[in-house]
Amino acid sequence: MSVAWDDILTAFEFVGAGDSDNSAYLCRETGAIFWHTEIGDNFEELPDDIDDEAKYIALPSARDLDLGKRLVMLFADEELADHYDEVAQIFSRRGAYRRFRDLLTRTGALDKWYAFEAAAKEKALREWCAENGVAVEG
Repeated sequence: MSVAWDDILTAFEFVGAGDSDNSAYLCRETGAIFWHTEIGDNFEELPDDIDDEAKYIALPSARDLDLGKRLVMLFADEELADHYDEVAQIFSRRGAYRRFRDLLTRTGALDKWYAFEAAAKEKALREWCAENGVAVEG
């Protein structure tokens, strides 16, 4: 059984969307993905045996894959060396991502950040799939 990469990526994005408590589970037997949110209505009920780890696996969040501050600081080191201390200061307080985006816009590095982040996300998520025996198409 293999799962389309776009389906894995879409579920991963759903898990990390907004401030909500979203989750997505992959059925190891069928490749079906089950979506769940703590806010609003769910379109489908989760299977009764969703806690069976042999049958289902919860998709990770960006935090689970360490794609937060560590990734930002790696990008700052590689692409914003002259602003590294400023980035470190930005991430020492709340609201960091908004201020980081402002810095990226001001320095003309926003597109570089998006490409860097997307590549790191894909690499980490594909590694997670491989580690968890999830075969991916595409």
